[in-house]
Amino acid sequence: MSTSVRNLEPKEVWNMFADLNAVPRPSKKEERVIQFMVDFGKKLNLETFVDKVGNVIITKPATKGLENRKTVVLQSHLDMVHQKNSDTIFNFEKEGIKMLIQGDWVTADGTTLGADNGLGVASIMAVLASTEIEHPNLEALFTIDEETGMTGAMGLEGGILKGEILLNLDTEEDDEIGMGCAGGIDVTAIRTYSEELVPETATAFTISVKGLNGGHSGMDIIKGLGNANKIMNRLLFEGYTNYGLKISEVNGGSLRNAIPRESFALVTIDTASKEFFLLKTSELINNIKEEFSTIESNLIIEIQETQLPEKVMELEIQEGFLKSTYAAFNGVYRMSPDIENLVETSNNIARVVVKSGHIKIGCLTRSSSETNKIDLANSLKSAYELSGFDVELSGEYPGWQPNINSEILDIVSNLYENLHGEKAKVEACHAGLECGILGQNYPEIDMVSFGPTIRGAHSPDERASISSTKKFWRFLIEILGNIPKK
Repeated sequence: MSTSVRNLEPKEVWNMFADLNAVPRPSKKEERVIQFMVDFGKKLNLETFVDKVGNVIITKPATKGLENRKTVVLQSHLDMVHQKNSDTIFNFEKEGIKMLIQGDWVTADGTTLGADNGLGVASIMAVLASTEIEHPNLEALFTIDEETGMTGAMGLEGGILKGEILLNLDTEEDDEIGMGCAGGIDVTAIRTYSEELVPETATAFTISVKGLNGGHSGMDIIKGLGNANKIMNRLLFEGYTNYGLKISEVNGGSLRNAIPRESFALVTIDTASKEFFLLKTSELINNIKEEFSTIESNLIIEIQETQLPEKVMELEIQEGFLKSTYAAFNGVYRMSPDIENLVETSNNIARVVVKSGHIKIGCLTRSSSETNKIDLANSLKSAYELSGFDVELSGEYPGWQPNINSEILDIVSNLYENLHGEKAKVEACHAGLECGILGQNYPEIDMVSFGPTIRGAHSPDERASISSTKKFWRFLIEILGNIPKK
């Protein structure tokens, strides 16, 4: 599988990507990929340094004739989102990604591909290894844990980097140049509950919501895709309100930065209400499928009779849980009043777990407005606290405020137009790039973000365009050869 990827052009990038994808690199467990990058830098006899939080910095002197240009920081993150289809057998902590070629796309066999941000990492590696590419003094910054907390960027101390320009290679449309991004905050609601014994007069069912597209909870939130946790809650709420449904377990979603694709629940119904429950729930399922028919054509919602569990959640807590999750906002909260078609503020109800007397709900709230970010987070906090949950706001990181006077933005924009005969889209995005955080300790550094086209990031449908990667590589080389003088 992965061998054929090595023959794609540009070979120097795809070979580095194949090497990288052979190394397991989940967020917060990056020890192996950190060592991989250290070995890579030392093998090239380049100065290689690991800071106190695990970021890897590799420096490379300028090629002859470009010593008087500004030093450039090339930046990408080492970790990747681990998502797989429910029927895919794969161990992310032990196996390398199995890559496939489908037309103009490189994808993976039932898992995320890791092109986010592995193609950026691989491109930087290719620049470091090259003896032909002209460039100024370089500092390659490989950060950790971007996907689940941005602790690498937040932990990078001021004074380590000397660069005056930072090129972030984590944008996912090859005709876009990023000049701003959203900040974020994690909202986590937890509580305990007592359990009740299930009477013998009950019948148990499993409810499954699956087949949704999922995707990036920032970039894809504007699409109005189905959220498995919200759909499941709707089914459970209707079943409880009308037919006395009782919840034994719920397991929905996974990572905060991924729109949840699947949710599973174990419930009971009094046997006397069984037939009516199944009839009316089938009608509701058909309505939900119709609502999402144009954007979620593969949505599957199934109800199957199963063995009775021993216990279910006490009814009073169950009612609060269902009503709070119904009230909790999910999706686009506010569009930007200043930038057309840009989501300003959103929330993703990413993870819902109910089991053995414990409930945990995890959300990721994003916004390019610090005040609206906190406003929405407080709205979610209030919805759950009204039902007795303890709510924690954590992992907050700032957005990246656009700099309309950026010198490197002008240079990169002009180079794109010269290369392609059309203007790039200069935009802020609703993803959580590390630029905003890095700018806190390096306020004078001039930043832009760009990258190859990637689709379906944070989902098993993730794929990277082969032709776009070739286009991006040429663009990156052109930029490095046109960095301004100090």
